[in-house]
This record gives sequence, structure tokens and C-alpha cells, in this order.
Amino acid sequence: MESIKGTVLKDIADQNKKKAEEKSKYDQALEQYNTEVDEAQVREAVKKIIAEKVPQNDTPEVRKFLLGSVELTSLHTTDTEEEILAMTEKVNKFDSLYPDLPHVAAICAYPVFTDLIANSLEVDGVEITNVTGNFPSSQSRIEVKIAETSLAVADGATNTDIVMPVGKFLSGDYEGMCDDISELKACCGEVPMKVILETGDLGNLSNVKKAALLSMYAGADYIKTSTGKEKVSATPEAVYVMCQAIKEYYDKTGIQIGLKPAGGINTVMDAIIYYTILKEICGEKWMTNYWFRLGTSRLTNLLLSEILGKEVKYF
Repeated sequence: MESIKGTVLKDIADQNKKKAEEKSKYDQALEQYNTEVDEAQVREAVKKIIAEKVPQNDTPEVRKFLLGSVELTSLHTTDTEEEILAMTEKVNKFDSLYPDLPHVAAICAYPVFTDLIANSLEVDGVEITNVTGNFPSSQSRIEVKIAETSLAVADGATNTDIVMPVGKFLSGDYEGMCDDISELKACCGEVPMKVILETGDLGNLSNVKKAALLSMYAGADYIKTSTGKEKVSATPEAVYVMCQAIKEYYDKTGIQIGLKPAGGINTVMDAIIYYTILKEICGEKWMTNYWFRLGTSRLTNLLLSEILGKEVKYF
């Protein structure tokens, strides 16, 4: 048994070595960018933005914009059809109760609820986002990921969020990682697909930039920070580096990619900080409710409370 195990491990090591020696198109893509990130420099840049730029965005207008960027999310093991339907009905009734405020950008749920949401949602302009591809780990065969993603789109998902195969990335299998992303994008067709980098698991900001660039080259329409299921979720530093990657990719290819911070957005100020970072690095072209999304369950009521000047627990 030990000899068999040793042979298998050697074969895996030999395959990984061979892949490392063969320069893929994705390695060549990375060579076009500076992916060595100075973490101290990023921390200082973020501090400067927070100190100098965030105060001017701490306004009622920005809060309303952020409300319209929220992907109202429920991704619990305990989710029921009744709870998801109730959340959808609240979105349906929001316009009549708060006619002067923008509705949320999307409802985000597991694919098992897609058909229910699609048949219940009555508001034009609210997307149906599904987490697919064996969320949150991405640790399944590609055939399973393809089936789940294809079914979600067939059921009515108008956005999909998939998780980058983090293990493949960390082992240096960029081609395998990107092939997964490309195959899932093929399932989505015209439906926008967000790739979750799970930045808290990547170890350093250089890896965040590499993962962002690779995901975009592989077919991501948006890049997203986190699933919200790991110990470390979105951080200003990770978002800063992701925005740099988005802008550099746009400058080189002309392709605009969206941003979705998610996980650990606990306060309105967190959201304002992410908004400001994107605005300062990428510019006004990204400051729409299409290109900027926020994945959160708790932020919606916090935004409503601050906008209306009283505690609101609507969602």
C-alpha cells in the first residue's frame, strides 16, 4: 500500500513539475503585469484614501447608490423556500413603501431556489444571482460544476457567482484553474459570471493580483472577494489590489470588469470605503450599480436606517 501511495504522489509531483516547466498562455498573460505587490505600500495607499477621500463620499447620495448596489443575500444551510419567498416578496413591495429609494441590485441565493425566485420576483431590474460550481469550496469534478451552473441558468439565474479553484491556484496549476473558469463561463453564455477569489485564503496580495488577472483572462465578468464562509473575507487592501488589476486589465485589453466586495461588510462605512477605493483607482466609468456590487445580508437594513435617520429592519 505504501509503495502504491508513493508512486501516486510521485506521479502527481512529476505532473506538477511538468506543468510548471511548460509556460501556458496564462503564465504569458501574467508576464504582461507587475504582480509583485508591495504590501506596505498598499497599506499606506489605503490609509491615505480612507483619510483623504472617504469623508467626501460619506453622503446621503452615496448611501442611496450603495443601496442600489446591494445583492441581497441568503446563503444559509437552514434556508427554506418560505424564507426565500418572504425575502423576494419584500423586494417586490419595496418600491411602494420607499418610492424615493433605489431597489436592490439582485437577490442572491442557492440554485435550488432559482425557479422559486424567478416565478415570484416582480421588479424589473433586480437580478437573480446564483452561487454555483459547488459553492463555497469549488472542490468537485468539473462535470458537477457544469451541471449545476447550466441548471441554474436554465432555471432563470441572470447572474452567477462561482468560486475560483483555490487549491489549483495555490499549487501553481494556473491552466487547470483557468480551464475550470472558462468552462463555467461557457455554460453561462451571456449571463454575467462573477469569480470569487477567496482573497483571505490566498496568503498575500501578490497572489490576490495574480488570481484576479487570471480569472479575468479566463472569462470572469466580475471579480469578487469572498464567499463569506472563511475566517478572512473582504479587506480594503485586497479590494485595492483587485481594483488595480481591473484597471490594468482594462487599459491593456479594453475589457471592463466589475467588482463585488462580499463577506464581512459589517458597517455602512465598510461599504463607503470599498466604493471610494474603486472610484479612486478605476474612475467614474465603474461607478454604476451594474459595475459595482456588494454581497451582503446585513448591510441593507443599515443603509436604510442611515438614509431614513431611524432604525429600520425591513429586510
